[in-house]
Amino acid sequence: MRQIWYDRRVRSVLWQILAVAGVVLLSGFLLGNLFDNLARRGIASGFGFLDSTAGFGITMSLIPYSEASSYGRAFMVGLLNTLLVSALGIVCATVLGFAVGIARLSGNWLVAKLAAIYIETLRNIPLLLQIFFWYFAALSALPPPRASHAFADSVFLNIRGLYVPAPVVESGLSWLIAGGLAGLAGAILYQRAPNARLAIGAAIFLGVTVLAAVAGGFSLAWDVPALRGFNFRGGLVLIPELVALLLALSLYTAAFIAEVVRAGIEAVPRGQLEAAASLGLTRRRILRDIVIPQAMRVIIPPLTNQYLNLTKNSSLAAAIAYPDLISVFAGTVLNQTGQAVEVIVITMAVYLAISLAIAGLMNVYNRRVMRRGGA
Repeated sequence: MRQIWYDRRVRSVLWQILAVAGVVLLSGFLLGNLFDNLARRGIASGFGFLDSTAGFGITMSLIPYSEASSYGRAFMVGLLNTLLVSALGIVCATVLGFAVGIARLSGNWLVAKLAAIYIETLRNIPLLLQIFFWYFAALSALPPPRASHAFADSVFLNIRGLYVPAPVVESGLSWLIAGGLAGLAGAILYQRAPNARLAIGAAIFLGVTVLAAVAGGFSLAWDVPALRGFNFRGGLVLIPELVALLLALSLYTAAFIAEVVRAGIEAVPRGQLEAAASLGLTRRRILRDIVIPQAMRVIIPPLTNQYLNLTKNSSLAAAIAYPDLISVFAGTVLNQTGQAVEVIVITMAVYLAISLAIAGLMNVYNRRVMRRGGA
């Protein structure tokens, strides 16, 4: 027994067990104390409120929602709106950030200086101020609905948003989905082959999808927005709150991504660039086939942090009333139900899950890059 006690591994496991037990006991004590205090004050607890009628409207919803929907439905609306602006922001910020980061290293003096001005300006202005600028200064100058800017009598831009025709599938949707999945599977299998080209993989995906749609008699109609009363009805609308938030998040985060890209490119040994140039490769091909694949090993870890920051910064949407998770659930629902503990716990758990999912996906991609020695 004495020998076991002096074994470092045994003591290490024992201390970890004691630490976990202590955390569990402390958490149980705090939760019990919390629920006792809530009960003494007559404050309801539990998650049953999610089934109650919400009774309020939401300006933008990706799923069917009305005032008669439940608080749980309102939570889903806010969650989907958060995921939408986060996903769009990540894509836009990545594309713009890579372009600006490469331009920052351009041999053209003007291009390099413009990229540097963009980076130093955008990343040193608080994000909240940038959101206010786009929402209250830039987008507020748009005309009212009756004086909308019209494009081809089907697209309308006004202070209430951008209205575009909405596609309405009349038949063959199942064939289109099946063809898309088959085409995606074929493209993924092709990309695993040596010397696979991205353009051919994309052609496989599009070709199989189109053939399946034609075979299934796929047909599509368009719901064109029209002015009825004081606003447009029909079609799809891109509300100004989403546009302002997306622009601010994308431009702000792109400035940081640009610096990450610049640092990654500069980490590639110059000898490899000189060797590639001596072989007669063009600057574009050197960048695409030699520099970027190696730079990705340096870029991905800090790039993951920027994705996480963008997702969490989307919570600033509440400042301009974009109906995200914070505004809808941690704002309106919390005020109506008064169940702050449950609402805050759910909201924190959702942001934690989203962040862990992004980090997990980026870690998988990072391992793939490290294994192959490049992108």
